[in-house]
Amino acid sequence: MISIPWQEKPKDHSEVLWRYSENPIIKRDAIPTSNSIFNSAVVPFNNGYAGVFRCDNKAVQMNVFAGFSKDGLHWDIEHKPIIFQEGNTNMIHSDYKYDPRVTFIEDRYWITWCNGYNGPTIGIGYTFDFKEFFQCENAFLPFNRNGVLFPEKINGKYAMLSRPSDNGHTPFGDIYISYSPDMKYWGEHRCVMKVTPFTDSAWQCTKIGAGSVPIRIDEGWLMFYHGVINTCNGFRYSMGAAILDKDRPNQVKYRTRQYLLSPQTPYECMGDVPNVVFPCASLHSHEEDKVAIYYGAADTVVGIAFGRLSEIIDFTKKNSI
Repeated sequence: MISIPWQEKPKDHSEVLWRYSENPIIKRDAIPTSNSIFNSAVVPFNNGYAGVFRCDNKAVQMNVFAGFSKDGLHWDIEHKPIIFQEGNTNMIHSDYKYDPRVTFIEDRYWITWCNGYNGPTIGIGYTFDFKEFFQCENAFLPFNRNGVLFPEKINGKYAMLSRPSDNGHTPFGDIYISYSPDMKYWGEHRCVMKVTPFTDSAWQCTKIGAGSVPIRIDEGWLMFYHGVINTCNGFRYSMGAAILDKDRPNQVKYRTRQYLLSPQTPYECMGDVPNVVFPCASLHSHEEDKVAIYYGAADTVVGIAFGRLSEIIDFTKKNSI
């Protein structure tokens, strides 16, 4: 088993999560054509890591690119976007692709992303080797974002979180779960979490969305998510955590009242879209009690934050809405 990226907590730091001192780990110009690289997903692969990265080019066309790393911190990203072949459909046209997530289920790596098909919806694809990629049917009608698969079947079915929305910069949004027997047909849609009242927890009162792939823990599923408040300076995105029931993940057991991470550093507060912390991936080790969370910062670069799983779980329980 390879070690996940890690840096010990600074001695004077009292928060549950802490930022990597060398952030951002992926700068906006990491490949020649990119205007920005952010909101990307990584997984263990062979003796290192592989990932799918959102790279907006200098025409600000949104697409996804494969990348590889030996240590999870230093990345080599392909210079050309992923070309998908036909999977369980011949309808693989897409106006854009952005905000991917990746997880391994059974025998392959499944990828979800926001797919441009008459508006944003959830695209699904898979790969066995991060060289050949296959696109499947879109999961839902437009409009939808933040499609995040669970890393294993639940009660014999694939499960995915999503955030129904509209075709623009959505001023609303709650998290739902849907199920599929075959990664093609989706149903049994259930509401998981709604935005909070402003007076209860203002940082997540406008919209919320699932972040990285949920982590299986003794209490159920640990889910990192983003929450948004609409301020006089526009949307502000922060990160929180929730614990979902193991067998009925539409039931929330705990949910953080306080955020875990909010835009505070220059690379989170200044960029193409200021004031954004947007989790899309995490690596974890139960044995070492560690988690490394990859997040997009200001829609421009990629950062990473670290934490102890036990401390995050404890914080979520003790500071729950």
